[in-house]
Amino acid sequence: MSTSQGGIFALGTASHAYLEFDARQGRTARELVAAVASLREPRTTMGGVNLVAGFRPELWRALFPDDIPPGVEGFNRALLGPNGYTMPATQHDAVLWLSGSAYDVVFDMAREAIADLGAFASVAEESSSWPYRHDRDLTGFIDGSENPDLIDAPGFAVIPEGSPGAGGTILLLQKWSHDATAWESLPVARQEQVIGRTKDESVELEDKAADSHVARTDQDRFGKIFRRNMPYGTVTDHGTMFVGFSAEQQRLSAMLESMAGLTDGVRDALTQYARPLTGAYYLVPSTESLRAGSGT
Repeated sequence: MSTSQGGIFALGTASHAYLEFDARQGRTARELVAAVASLREPRTTMGGVNLVAGFRPELWRALFPDDIPPGVEGFNRALLGPNGYTMPATQHDAVLWLSGSAYDVVFDMAREAIADLGAFASVAEESSSWPYRHDRDLTGFIDGSENPDLIDAPGFAVIPEGSPGAGGTILLLQKWSHDATAWESLPVARQEQVIGRTKDESVELEDKAADSHVARTDQDRFGKIFRRNMPYGTVTDHGTMFVGFSAEQQRLSAMLESMAGLTDGVRDALTQYARPLTGAYYLVPSTESLRAGSGT
């Protein structure tokens, strides 16, 4: 029986750090994986910090070809929608997602992880996150209304037993910058039309527009995913870290293509007010596979 990395489902954590790494020149994929995997023990329980580690799909496949679903690939090409709209591809070699009860312990553990990996990889992208009004994003709407509960979530997020990569998951990580001035200038009724839900109660609108965010990311159409989105940034520069897990990459990529308008030319209205800055897919292996990658 394969076990998914526990931090994926550790809800209620108040502080987060996302670190994306590129392997240093001259270092092999095996050395990078072993270095990242060695962080698992004993650091994951120190100070109440959860650590989730993932790798560029092509890198993991080169080492463990039987431990990844067929066809999974990195975010290697930008998505180009109508009228020049672009979702950038910023794929890196590895990711660490640290979460905990307070930012000081996450900060300390992130610094320690960076130092331990310093000979093998350099930090290519770093972001920190925190909750906003319990369960809302910085648009003021509840985030993750369609998220499955913790009992059902593994069935959608974790690759099932008997399949290549069992116990692992596919992570889509994107950093979305908000145009807060433009968004907050909209009346609430217009904001609700853009999202496709009411703002206070998060009730899906019966007459939602075809370009609403809910319509463009309809999980009844594309398949369920498990989201761990969080706000990031400062008062003057902020947005949302999209952190989505799925047992099948196709669910994630189909939603992005729908948002960008690749399928029918209809672009997600929310993308008028939120802009993706990064985009990467990572294979997050099971705890058993990660331990095997450490060579211990």
